[in-house]
Amino acid sequence: MGKAWVLAKEFEGNPTEANFRQIDEKIPAPKQGEFVCEAICLTVDPYMRTVMAGSAVGKVLMGEQVARVTESKNPEYPVGSLVQGYFGWRNRALVNPKENPDALKIHTVPNLGGKDPSIALGVLGMTGVTAYLGFLDVCQPKAGDVVFVNGAAGAVGSVVGQIAKIKGCTVIGSAGTKEKCDWLKSLGFDQVFNYKQTKLDDALKACAPKGIDCFYDNVGGEASYHVLQHMNNYGRMCVCGAISTYSNDSEQPMVPSPFFTILVKRLKVQGFVIFDWDSKFEASRAELLKWVNEGKLKFKETIHQGFNTMPKAFASLFTGASQGKMIVKV
Repeated sequence: MGKAWVLAKEFEGNPTEANFRQIDEKIPAPKQGEFVCEAICLTVDPYMRTVMAGSAVGKVLMGEQVARVTESKNPEYPVGSLVQGYFGWRNRALVNPKENPDALKIHTVPNLGGKDPSIALGVLGMTGVTAYLGFLDVCQPKAGDVVFVNGAAGAVGSVVGQIAKIKGCTVIGSAGTKEKCDWLKSLGFDQVFNYKQTKLDDALKACAPKGIDCFYDNVGGEASYHVLQHMNNYGRMCVCGAISTYSNDSEQPMVPSPFFTILVKRLKVQGFVIFDWDSKFEASRAELLKWVNEGKLKFKETIHQGFNTMPKAFASLFTGASQGKMIVKV
């Protein structure tokens, strides 16, 4: 038997623990080509709020985990091997790789040199690779560029800022608490401000008096519109997330049209979804691991202990309670 979390009722605004219910699942013995795995650690991420919206009540929730294979009839995934995949909010799972969508490819966890396997979900996982490819491939930074990252203390933003420093950029970040701002400074961010205490326009005028060349957006909404006004001609913007809008289920907030600014400044604005980039995942992860081992790339995890804490961990993402990657260890 295994346990799983399902949607108990539709969301209204920010998720709460009441939106989830735990069930028991019977896990059959694997058939040819299948394997059974037990979760070691699971990730919760803000994007799941949009994926879950409108999901059928009673359905097991989507999510990625690192798991150990305990039974196998698939030679590519022998017993004892560590895998990561979108097996859902489950502590045990029966997996048939042939039935797994290509966009949600199963990966074998690489040799981490003794590091905790949870980093395969964070700095060496979806969030780290999102930061790497979204910044380098979409923003195409050059040494000397001024880079602004909002939501900078999150799992993606904190990695983007460090990669920008590795590439010789000047980096500005915003976060919502003094603790988070202090952490970003310790990572090497050149300028950091608390968006809850300083008006965005005033902060960007002070931090980027000559304008912004690259904008990595994790927040969306009206605040992101204001950032566009501070960008230089031919600036590049990666739209990676929009957490400020995820819990608005009725209609999108009214914001001024950005298109005239995009036109006159000749901005490049591109959305980024990691599931489109699987062909570059392993190469990106190898470079990130190299930087981690060299001490150039640091990371932080907010850990919740126990499978029963999944709903609590997820809900806390929307109250600003996390720094770095949010992980649930089973």
